[in-house]
Amino acid sequence: MDVDAYLELIGIEGPISPDLETLERLQRGHLTAVPFENLDVYARRGVRTDDIWAVTKVVENRRGGWCFELNGAFAALLADLGYEVTRQAATVLFGQSTAIATHLTLKVQLERPYLVDVGFGDSFIRPLPLDSEGPHDGGSGHFGFIFDGDLTTLLAYDDEGNPEPQYRFDATPRRPADFDEASLLLQTNPGLQWTKTRFATRLLDGGPDRVTLLEDRLKHRRNGTWTEMAVEDPEWHVLLEEWFGLTP
Repeated sequence: MDVDAYLELIGIEGPISPDLETLERLQRGHLTAVPFENLDVYARRGVRTDDIWAVTKVVENRRGGWCFELNGAFAALLADLGYEVTRQAATVLFGQSTAIATHLTLKVQLERPYLVDVGFGDSFIRPLPLDSEGPHDGGSGHFGFIFDGDLTTLLAYDDEGNPEPQYRFDATPRRPADFDEASLLLQTNPGLQWTKTRFATRLLDGGPDRVTLLEDRLKHRRNGTWTEMAVEDPEWHVLLEEWFGLTP
């Protein structure tokens, strides 16, 4: 992997050392520069879970992707930078459920363990300490955990302080190939969202502001307030290139 090219892509300059401050800069930079999007899956082009695929797509092809690609590439970058990274399999607890864990998330061990994720859409944008229930300031809201033996559940707190489960994972270290079944399921199951509608989302300037392009509208979050505009099909690709630098 060309680490310098990866760091340039996500707008990170030195000093680079495996500490918490740098980890947050890396996470925010990645969430800003590399969109969470499903264009290849939507177009039925087929995607893989291995690091060569993920890093090539993100760094060389300047594309986004979904969790297996984004967190996979980010894990490879963090490891090359000297971080101790563990890939973990998570079960998403809202929306369309599946029988297997379909999300890849990351644990980074510093002086304490942290949850890091650059492939879960509009979620936390800074490392969350994994040895405390919280709530913790996630940069885009408050997040916490429920610990139950080997299982950990990520919570997001709404404006009234109510916890909403996001995903649950165990402590078992995973390899990229361990997500092959989940990747195939999400690409081929006709009842799931990934092949039904296209989308792209990313942070703006390190967040928490965000831009999201859905099938029929463009959304912006600025200073905590969402605004949106209707999008007709002919202008969809124009907005995709304008806001995300992507062509289908």
